[in-house]
Amino acid sequence: MNPNIEDDEAPPDLIDVSTLPTTADPPLSKCTEGPEHRGRVPITLVTGYLGAGKTTLLNYILTEKHGKKIAVIMNEFGDTTDIEKPLTVNQGGQEVTEWMEVGNGCICCSVKDSGVMAIESLMERRGNFDYILLETTGLADPGNIAPLFWVDDNLGSSIYLDGIVTLVDAKNILHLLDEPAPEEIVPEQDQHHADEHEHKGPALSMAHMQISHADVIILNKADLVSPAELETVKDRVTAINSAAKLHVTDHGKTPQIEGIVLDLHAYDHLGDVDFGRKGHSHIDPAISTIKITHPPITHQKVPRIDAWLRSLLWEYTLPSTGDGKNGTDSKAQALDFEIHRLKGILFLDDGTTKIIQAVRDIFEIRDMERTESDASKAQLMDECKIALIGRGLGQSATPWQRSFDTFLEQE
Repeated sequence: MNPNIEDDEAPPDLIDVSTLPTTADPPLSKCTEGPEHRGRVPITLVTGYLGAGKTTLLNYILTEKHGKKIAVIMNEFGDTTDIEKPLTVNQGGQEVTEWMEVGNGCICCSVKDSGVMAIESLMERRGNFDYILLETTGLADPGNIAPLFWVDDNLGSSIYLDGIVTLVDAKNILHLLDEPAPEEIVPEQDQHHADEHEHKGPALSMAHMQISHADVIILNKADLVSPAELETVKDRVTAINSAAKLHVTDHGKTPQIEGIVLDLHAYDHLGDVDFGRKGHSHIDPAISTIKITHPPITHQKVPRIDAWLRSLLWEYTLPSTGDGKNGTDSKAQALDFEIHRLKGILFLDDGTTKIIQAVRDIFEIRDMERTESDASKAQLMDECKIALIGRGLGQSATPWQRSFDTFLEQE
């Protein structure tokens, strides 16, 4: 562990309870009212490096009056406290602690794995909660966890990913990004195309990965830095991921829970994403954000976009970098890049809207569930917008824009 990071967060007070009753049909929460998610429970991943304030944030949420019954899953919670460890059961060779009541109608447990076993155990008690918060370990890569809720049929039928929240320690984040300790560096085998492309760029830290996958970034411990230092941290964080919402707090206290940690709808609609902000790719050499736009498209162009995404996410290839005219090269170009997160809005010429969501090589294009807020904002938007967040994207959006435009023009 980095000696500069102190993890002095205290756990919530747990009260052991007997087996919780099971209810067959859970009530619908605010997050499950849409037809796409009816009957399923939303889950938010809470990530961030050691000492960023994850447990403090969860304590704060559990004590606030928000009208929700929340189930909290804390990764390796029992190993870092002096509190008497709850009864632990063994399922499939992995430990999942019994669920504990923490007051305010919420329940809590700790796990030693990614949390999938705990979620499956939790769903046997559905009806006792209407929201799940999964806190990952400080060295966990959310990009390895998030796709599970898309590709796992069992999980996908009962829960849906509401968003990824990353806590950032304003006091220590620059050190974690610039001088990561060996255990903080992302293993090369975790970079999907490492076997095909040897990357020799700047060290990619786990802090980079956690920020790049975030839908919401909570810049915590702002009271420990000066205003000038805080602005420097903001610039660095938005250089990595400028498509995420950024909130500044101290002691993990967010003045508004809903829309910041709960009810994110980050994968339902993108009306609240500020595609207008530019990524400062020159600030952080490891990961940056690229934004591209395009006029409204026809339905016939959607398969072309699907093919363009497959080239990027599956083949690590930027297709048609030239316009193919006047003898210029229009062949696909293999580059040394890796996209961690991609999101976009597609406006069609018939007035309908689709969204693109991608985590690593898992992506989907589907109709957007519009809220009243989305409908009003849509009237101000007249072009498709896509944000790419990842490693090796370069300092300019021009190659990506040219590739996208040219590829869509091809028949």
